[in-house]
Amino acid sequence: MTFKQRVSSATKHQWFWFAVWVAATLLFSLWAGSPWILLFILLFFDIYITKFIPWSFWKKSKNEPFRKTMEWVDAILFALVAVYFINTFFFQNYQIPTSSLEKSLLVGDFLAVSKLSYGPRAPITPLSFPLAQHTMPVVGGKSYIEKPQWKYKRLKGFGKVERNDIVVFNFPTGDTVALNMQGVDFYTLSKLNPNGSTGVRSDRRTYGEIVYRPVDRRENYVKRCIGLPGETISLSNDSVFIDGNYLPNPRYSQHNYMIHTDGTAISSELFQELGINKADYETQNNYGQVVTRSQDLSGVDSLSLAIFGLQPRNGNNGRLYFSIPLTEEMVAGLNAKPFVWNIIKEKEQAGMSYYYPLNHNTGWSRDTFGPIWIPKKGETITFNENTAFKVAAYERCIKNYEGNDFEYRDGKVFINGVESDSYTFRFDYYFMMGDNRHNSADSRVWGFVPEDHIVGKPMLIWLSLEKDKGWFNGKIRWNRLFRSARVPA
Repeated sequence: MTFKQRVSSATKHQWFWFAVWVAATLLFSLWAGSPWILLFILLFFDIYITKFIPWSFWKKSKNEPFRKTMEWVDAILFALVAVYFINTFFFQNYQIPTSSLEKSLLVGDFLAVSKLSYGPRAPITPLSFPLAQHTMPVVGGKSYIEKPQWKYKRLKGFGKVERNDIVVFNFPTGDTVALNMQGVDFYTLSKLNPNGSTGVRSDRRTYGEIVYRPVDRRENYVKRCIGLPGETISLSNDSVFIDGNYLPNPRYSQHNYMIHTDGTAISSELFQELGINKADYETQNNYGQVVTRSQDLSGVDSLSLAIFGLQPRNGNNGRLYFSIPLTEEMVAGLNAKPFVWNIIKEKEQAGMSYYYPLNHNTGWSRDTFGPIWIPKKGETITFNENTAFKVAAYERCIKNYEGNDFEYRDGKVFINGVESDSYTFRFDYYFMMGDNRHNSADSRVWGFVPEDHIVGKPMLIWLSLEKDKGWFNGKIRWNRLFRSARVPA
C-alpha cells in the first residue's frame, strides 16, 4: 500500500488514539521546553496510521507459544516504559531506612514522593533500569549506562523548597563510594584512614571497589530543610538560629538522654509503649552479644557519678541508661515513673573531627555549629579574608557540584587555572537536618545539598512496617497506612 492509501484507510479509532498521543506529546514538549520531543509524533503516526513498521508482527504468527510469549514481552516492555516515565517525572517510591527523622517519619515507612512539588528533574543518566537506583536487583552490577549524561535541567513544578519541608534528595557526598562500606561516605573514610584517600583506594580487601556515581544515581536520603539559600545558619547549645533568629525545634524532634533510675530495669514493653525501637536501646558488647544500653552503677565512686551530674540516694547508685533518643513527650512520660530519678540530655564535646567542613578545624560539634553561610544562586563570595575557612566550606560546591577546577596554594585561590578573589554561585544550596538531632548524619556532617540533587517531597505513607515485629504480631502499622507524609514542624 502507498502512503496515501494507508492514511485514507485508517479508522476513526486509529485517528482518535493518534490524536490523544499527539496532544500528550505537545503538552509534554511545552512542559519540558524541548521541541525534540515532538519527533515522537512521527513515531505515533506510523504506529497508529501508516504502520510501515510491523510493530505487532507477532500477532499474525501461527505459532501459538511464540504469540503467547510475545504478548508477555509486549506487556512487560509497556509496563517498564510506563514505570520509567512515572518514576522519572511524577512519583517515586522511597523507604525510610534510618531513624534520622523519628518520630516524624518512622523506619519502615514506604513513601510516595512527589516530583511535581519542586518540579521533576530531567534524567541525567537516561538509560537506566526502572525502579533500580544504582544497582541491578538479584544479579548486581550497575543499573544504568553512564553515557550519555545530560546536563541538569528541572521542569516547572508546583513550588520550591521551603523551610521545614521534608525533602528527598540524592546524597551529595555519594559521588564516590566504597562498595564494602556504603554506609559511610568516601570522604569520611579518607579522613579516618591514616593514608587518606590513597589508603582507602589501595585496600580493596577492606573497602572493596571504589566507584563513581552520577548525581541521579547517588543514594536517596530524606531530611528536613532547615536553612535556605543565602541564609546564615548556626547552632548554639542545640538551638538553631537562622540569620541570628531562633528557630524552634520540630514538634517530634529527639535528642539523646541519660536515664537514671533507682536500679529498676526498664522493660522492653515500656520502651515499646514509648515508641522506642530496639536499635535505640540495644547495643552489642565486646563478645558480639546484644545487650541493653545501660549500666548498673553499684560500686561506682561518687566522683565518677558527679562527672555525669548524677547523685546516689540513700547509698543507692541506681542504674544508668545512656544514649536513649527521646522526644519532649517521652521525657515527660518517663519522668512520671516513680523509679526514674533523673533524665539528663547528653552533651557532646566540641572539637570532633567529623563535622563539616572535614578539612578545617572549626571545633564545632553536633550541638554547637556555625555560623556558616548557605550559598545562593547569583550571589558572590570573596577570598580577601577568612580564606582558609571559605575554601574548606565552599571548595566542594565550586569544584564537585558546579564543575570547576579548584586549587588553593600559597594562600591564593585558583579557579579554572586563573587566580580568583571571588566566585559567583550557579546553584542554590540547602541545609538539611534530621529531627532525631543526635542520631542524624546530615548537613552538619557532609555539608550543603545543591539544587540539582533535589528529588522531591514525600506526600503519602502507603505502607509502614515495624522491623522489630513479626507479620502476625503487629509488623504492619495499620494506623500509618495512607497517611499524609507532610509532617509539620
